[in-house]
Parts: sequence; structure tokens; C-alpha cells
Amino acid sequence: MRSSSYSVMPARTLRAVVVLALAAGAVTVAPAARAETTAPAQAAKPYMGWSSWSMQSSKYPGLNPDGDYSYLTEANVTKQTDALAAKLKKYGYEYVNIDAGWWRDNAWKPEYDQYGRQKADPKRFPSGMKAVADRIHEKGLKAGIYLPAGLEKEAYGDGKTPIWNAGDCTTADIVYSDLRTTNGWDSSYKLDFSRPCTQKYIDSQAQLIAGWGYDFLKLDGVGPGSGKSGDQYDNVADVAAWNKAIADTGRPIHLELSWSLDIGHAADWKKYSQGWRIDTDVECYCNTLVSWENSVDDRWDDAPGWTRHAGPGGWNDLDSLDVGNGAMDGLTKAERQSYATLWAIAKSPLYTGDDLTRLDSYGLSLLTNKEVIAVNQGNTPPARPVTPSDPQQVWAAKNPDGSYTVALFNLADSPAAVSANWATLGFTGKAAVRDLWNHENLDTYKDKVTQALPAHGSRLFTVTPHGSALAFTGYEAESPSNTLAGNASVADCSACSGGKKVGNLYLGGKLTFNDIVVPKAGTYQVKISYVSGDTRSVDISADGGGATHHKFPSTGDWGTAETVSVPLTLKAGSNTITLDSGNSYAPDIDRIDVPKSS
Repeated sequence: MRSSSYSVMPARTLRAVVVLALAAGAVTVAPAARAETTAPAQAAKPYMGWSSWSMQSSKYPGLNPDGDYSYLTEANVTKQTDALAAKLKKYGYEYVNIDAGWWRDNAWKPEYDQYGRQKADPKRFPSGMKAVADRIHEKGLKAGIYLPAGLEKEAYGDGKTPIWNAGDCTTADIVYSDLRTTNGWDSSYKLDFSRPCTQKYIDSQAQLIAGWGYDFLKLDGVGPGSGKSGDQYDNVADVAAWNKAIADTGRPIHLELSWSLDIGHAADWKKYSQGWRIDTDVECYCNTLVSWENSVDDRWDDAPGWTRHAGPGGWNDLDSLDVGNGAMDGLTKAERQSYATLWAIAKSPLYTGDDLTRLDSYGLSLLTNKEVIAVNQGNTPPARPVTPSDPQQVWAAKNPDGSYTVALFNLADSPAAVSANWATLGFTGKAAVRDLWNHENLDTYKDKVTQALPAHGSRLFTVTPHGSALAFTGYEAESPSNTLAGNASVADCSACSGGKKVGNLYLGGKLTFNDIVVPKAGTYQVKISYVSGDTRSVDISADGGGATHHKFPSTGDWGTAETVSVPLTLKAGSNTITLDSGNSYAPDIDRIDVPKSS
């Protein structure tokens, strides 16, 4: 778990306090009226909008003048609502999401109603949460709100607090008798769903926010994940209960889960929600909203393993997109474009945490680029790396019309050239290239496109092939003609092409593919199919020559195979290709596919 640069408490501890704050409300609100309209399909595409958390959490001068997280007020939400409606609504941005702290005062003292449900702090939100949602709706936008997983400790009330619409049930009847804690900050007591009263509490919360008119709920601190593991922090039952409770309100409320969720439970997140955070907070908890190193750049390593889980109905959430004001964001122009590029091609929700009243012209151009938004919002699939996760890398996705979305990234701290070879996409010959950020048809390129990129820079293209499909020769890792050294061994693999793989490539373990035949000497983009539950590196060489070190992105688990391509110089005739773990741990290898032409 990444540590925060915040000077008093770790970011997660702070978030815990804020989460606790969420539990307090200041006004008694009638239960929700049941909606009569038919709910539209949920999360057909990633949602777009604005969230309050980035500015709440920042030390940027003037944002939180009355103490930490004091930015969150009804007046400021109104300002951002008006700015979103005026500047971004026509591009698809529609959600105004109120994050942690709406039920706490500036000293983080919470407010609850008589049923242990969070109630708006009267100073922060003097009109109450329903009136805030109503005003958001008046602008033709959707309203979002936030709650933590579990029963907040302050809402327990010695176990005597009654549960709304639940007979004689009290808070003592919905938690474990030992008052074990849960969520990412241990700010709540764990709910015991084996007890009949417990669902009633979630129902009461759902009816409350539905009655206020909210269209979106961020449920935070959800585990497994959020830096915690074990039964105490398993909130799958909470998420399932929220799914049921929301359905029972009759109001279509988008359920978004946060943060840094366990990919091992991806099936649960997909079953019960419309989106899930895959990583730690993107905010730096410093004097800007974010910084490149803490933790924007983490996503290039962490997103690939989740790619296959994204699609209509539920999306991988990379967190806030803070690219709208360079000074406030704390990023260079190149970093801002790369940040926005990754979010777009990964099909992450596009919600900015910027001050929308102070967007600079470059930031506005990034947030409103229609061609880039179309990549995110259209029927194109999410992209993933087609090269190793080295400092220079290429991500791509094949689109339904036969074109490719292709992104080039230079994640190094100095300028470098990055090439997208058509062979990594599976074709050869010529292709037309369109630059999406600059709305420009570049040219027709043969075999590849190469761009000089600044430090942390990127380009985003649509590549339309005019050539032909590339033929490959496949070689299975488990073939008896190969040579295994050190700990390397053959193992079963249901996800692998031949039902086998070579694993145990660690601390000197090697796999050598023998008799790799090509017709002529040249550089070949060799596809390597592999399995790796985490990011791992390997040294790759041909014919005993010098090895190149490559980092392979996670495939998400040890039961999924993915492919990346690496350039290898081969001689005409027979060759060897060696994958060496060196002094570390390498991914398991399924097979390699060698192009029949260089």
C-alpha cells in the first residue's frame, strides 16, 4: 500500500476519518418513494463527471482554508455543478459526485439520524442532501453520494439504535457480537449478514439516498483489497446486500466500489456493481492534486491484469482524471496527455477532480477532445500492452471495424523514440495512421510508426491496416525439443494453448526454444504467450547473444494467458531463443509465435 505524503496521518488513515464522517447526517429525511419508471441499462459505457475528493484532499493553496477537507460544502458543489453544466456536459460529463465527509463537520464530528444513518452536516450542507441532488438535476446532471462499508462505529449507539422499518431490530442485531471492525480503515463494525436484521439496515440506507434522488453511490473501503485481507475485511456480502437494496428501491443507482480491490474477487465485483477501483488513490495528498510518481504512473503496471474484466455493465475504475489545470494538478503537459490517454484507452470512467471553474485552455482541450472521448465511450474494447511494460511501451486494441487503437508511451524520465510495429498487431505492410489528440491524418506507414516522445509523453492513434495478416510459426514451451535449466519445469495449464506451460523460472531457471527457423536474417517481433499473477521480468536472448531485460505486465491471475511481443534479431535458418529468470522470478511461459517474415 502506497504511503501518503500527508504531514499528520497516512492518506488511508485520513480517508478512514473521512469515511467515518460519512456516517453522520444532519437532517431527518423521509424514506424513499419507489420509482415507477423502468431503469435503463446500467453502465453501458464508462461514466463521466466530476468528483469532490481530489480538491478536498489537496494542500493546494486556498482549496481548504478552514482545515483539512473543508472544501466540501454545498456552495462549492454548486459552483462545480454550474461549471460542469456549462463547460463539459455537452461532451458527456454528467455526474456530480459528493465524496467523503458530507455528514461531518470540520472537526470530523459525525451526524446521524435516529436510525443510525448518515445525515448531512448542517454547516457543510445547510439545505440538506435532497436539495443538493435536486439542484444538480435541475442542470440536467446526475447526483452522486458516498458511504463507507459496514456500520460506522459512531452510529452504533451502544447497540440500542433502532433500524428503520425493521421491527424491533437495533444496531446490536446487525453486527458481530465481538464488534470486529472492517473496511480499509477499520472505521466500521463488520455487518453480520447471517442475522435477519442486517439486510434491513442496508435497505434503510438505500431507501434514504434513493429518496433524496441520488443516481450514484460510491461504496468505499471495500475488501478484500484496500490494503487488508482476511474474513474480517471481506465485504462481498455487503456489496451483494447493496445490490439487492438498490434494486428494491426501484431507482437506477450506479454502484461504484472503492478502492484497490482484490482482483481475485473480480467476478463478485462484476456481479454486484457497475464499477470497481483497481488501485490506490491517485491523489498525492500534497500541495497539488496529484503527482506523476504518487500515484499516476502506477496505473501502467496495475491496469493490464484487469483489462479483460471491463465491458458493458461494469468498468475498471482508475480513479480521478486530474488533467484540467497544470499548476493545480502538479503535472507537465506531456504527463497530463499521457494520463488522459491511458484512462481513455483502458475504458476507465472519466471523472475529473479538478476545479472546473479554473480549467486552463490545455486542460479543457484534453477533457473535451471528442475523438479521444469516443475511444472511451464507443464500442471499442479496452486496450492492453502489446509490448512488455518497459519504459517505452505500446498499448493496443482491435476495433470492431478492423482498425486498431494504438497508444505509444515513453514512461522514462528523458526523451525517447517509441515504435509501434504492425507485426505486434498481427499484420504486415502498410497502414493509415490518424493522430486523435491533434485531429490529423498523418500518413500511410509501412511496417511501423515511430515517434519521438518527451519524458512521460504519449501519442494516441487509430491505425487502419492496408496490408495483410501476418503468418506465424508457433512453438510450445513444453516441447521436448526445448532445453530447461535450473528449476524450470513443465506444468499443467488449462489456459495455455497446449494445456501445458513451463514454470518455476526463478533464480536462474531458464527455458531455451531450440530450432527456431526463419527464412532470412532480420529483426522479428516474436510473440510470447505467458501467465503471471503479478508483474515479472525476464532476460531474453537469441543464439547466445546479449540478453535484453523486459518487464511483463500481470495477466491478472495464474490462470490467464496473455501475449506481448519482443524484437529479436535472428539469423537465416535455425536459431535458439532463451528466456532466463536471472536472479529474480520470471513469468510462466506458454508458447512463442515467430513471424514468417521480418
